[in-house]
Amino acid sequence: MRHSALYLAASALTLPLALGACSKTTETAAVKPAAGNALGIIPASMDKSVMPGDDFYGYANGGWMRSTEIPADRSSVGAFYIADQVREKNTRELFDGLLKGNADAGTNEGRIANYYKAYLNTDAIDKAGLTPAKADLDAIAAIADKRALASAIGGTIRADVDPLNATNYQTENLFGVFVTQGLNTPGETLPYLMQGGIGLPEREYYLGADPKMAALREKYRGYVQTVMQAAGNPDPAGAAGRIMALETKIAQAHATREESEDFSKAAKVWTRAELEKNAPGLDWTALLDAAQLGQAPKFQAYHSGAIPKLAALVGSEPLDAWKEWLAFHTLNQQANVLPKPIRDASFAFYGTALSGTPQQRPRDVQALNATSGALQDAVGKAYVDKYFPASAKAEVQKMVEEIKAAFAKRVEALDWMAPSTKEEALKKVKSIVVGVGYPDTWRDYGSLTITGDNAYANQKNAQLAEYRHQIAKIGKPMDRAEWWMPPQLVNAVNLPVQNALNFPAAILVKPFFDPAADPAFNYGAIGSVIGHEISHSFDNNGALFDSTGALRNWWTPADFARFQQGGAALAKQYDGYEPLPGLHVNGKLTLGENIADVAGLAAAYQAYHDSLGGKAAPVIDGYSGDQRFFVAYAQAWATKMRDESLRNAIATDGHAPGQYRALTVRNLDPWYGAFDVKPGQKLYLAPDQRVKVW
Repeated sequence: MRHSALYLAASALTLPLALGACSKTTETAAVKPAAGNALGIIPASMDKSVMPGDDFYGYANGGWMRSTEIPADRSSVGAFYIADQVREKNTRELFDGLLKGNADAGTNEGRIANYYKAYLNTDAIDKAGLTPAKADLDAIAAIADKRALASAIGGTIRADVDPLNATNYQTENLFGVFVTQGLNTPGETLPYLMQGGIGLPEREYYLGADPKMAALREKYRGYVQTVMQAAGNPDPAGAAGRIMALETKIAQAHATREESEDFSKAAKVWTRAELEKNAPGLDWTALLDAAQLGQAPKFQAYHSGAIPKLAALVGSEPLDAWKEWLAFHTLNQQANVLPKPIRDASFAFYGTALSGTPQQRPRDVQALNATSGALQDAVGKAYVDKYFPASAKAEVQKMVEEIKAAFAKRVEALDWMAPSTKEEALKKVKSIVVGVGYPDTWRDYGSLTITGDNAYANQKNAQLAEYRHQIAKIGKPMDRAEWWMPPQLVNAVNLPVQNALNFPAAILVKPFFDPAADPAFNYGAIGSVIGHEISHSFDNNGALFDSTGALRNWWTPADFARFQQGGAALAKQYDGYEPLPGLHVNGKLTLGENIADVAGLAAAYQAYHDSLGGKAAPVIDGYSGDQRFFVAYAQAWATKMRDESLRNAIATDGHAPGQYRALTVRNLDPWYGAFDVKPGQKLYLAPDQRVKVW
């Protein structure tokens, strides 16, 4: 959730987001509370033999952890997976109806049906071999000079990164593009130019000395060789070595993950002339024309240190190495719609070696999610029309307003903040634009051609359509109501330059939201999510944006120093968590998410008590209101991850693993009273050590 998603998926394009899952038995128990029971929380998931003050995560989720197995086609399981099973079931039912309808190919229903059918038909994909990719590979083979190379690189650029909303910095294309209001150009929409070009998740996978990283590098080299052999390269082993060497140089040029998350380093705007002057080595005219950015007058140089180094590599590295690199990544990015040997090799590396997942998901489920990712608004509109009631939207909107008011009340009560800082903070929280369920307007797919017999072309066409939609915004006023997540995604997001939030319909189900449950449950579960996203506007990065979304320091020096002091204490707290021997959570990398967790949970707690109107909360099945609130929060972070996936997350994800997010409660005074937590217990923090950021 760093100005970002509540939880970060491996791929924003291919739904769903899944933090976790559970066995069938546990899933049923978690999704369906006993009839007539407003408790909301799941006692069977708990382990009451554990003292809450020693291990609150184990107390809330110990039973679930013991009874839950990670399915063979998953890298992790948890509450997000439970909610996503609802989304998947609904989407399956929706698609079954569309497939029977025989809709015209020019309608959204027809596009959905055709995309799904073509993706599902692996017999046709296997029979076609690499024929669908032949034009792309032939064009790469015909590259004769560095100008043509620049044009080819430009032609691959897509809108496949999102540094502000989704903390997504990874693209296999040499440069990534993101389009929104510039960090230093209020009201003006710019293309953000970002580093890319590597097939492993992050630069440290190439440069790190850890033996596990070295082993993954060798597996990646083997995978590259397999793909190049399938592509007919006469020297696949040599090509893999050359591609690996080039990507290592690219990785050396990259900013670190921590540097990427520092928006102050990204706040550089270059004119077209400055781009060419600052980053010599490639033909920018050829590249930008091919990328349909030839008329863009200025760029947000998000990775201003890396862009010149990448441009220099285009000029200095051999043309043939670049051509092999282009051929590999052209196929790698479309591996899911290429013949079985490439599909299987891709999963063996990205699914098993990187994430530890033993089995692929069934192809029909892959087709369902790929279609939902490629045609997000088309599927999304059909989804909410059928599955998202107006009553749920109204109830969540009411909670949002209550939690915004609670957050504002907490800001007003701060005794250490100067009036000028407090005034801007209040202005910011009160002006947040909140979208619940789905956007007010929907994407027009009229120009997108989707056929029922060419999955490769469909996937490329959908990616190109998304790119054209994004770059069409350049130079226009920012739309503060724009959504960055489809309704059928189990997630939530804060949009810093829009000063806005999105809460998609798919997360507004159990175990996050249950209209039949007692308010303590909903405030602890979905309320903490709402509070978290509001709080992202005031985390270590969000606090640098003003109410208009401009990157501007609106703090007094003393106030900001005090704020940073709290952040440093929280980072130190998370640095101490060790999920695997020798592997610690990175407190600095996860700081924005952890700040949002602390502040968001506190705001949700206050809103819950405000909602009681001065009355005492009822005791239900022996649990007080505060106990239900905090257990609901912890159960929403139930998590099991394979070791490989956990290592990947620690290295690349701005979110701490779920079991540590549940421990946010240590910083809230009421938690101690709710569970009689005393000094000497493992999670006890003295009052002056409890981090109170907002």
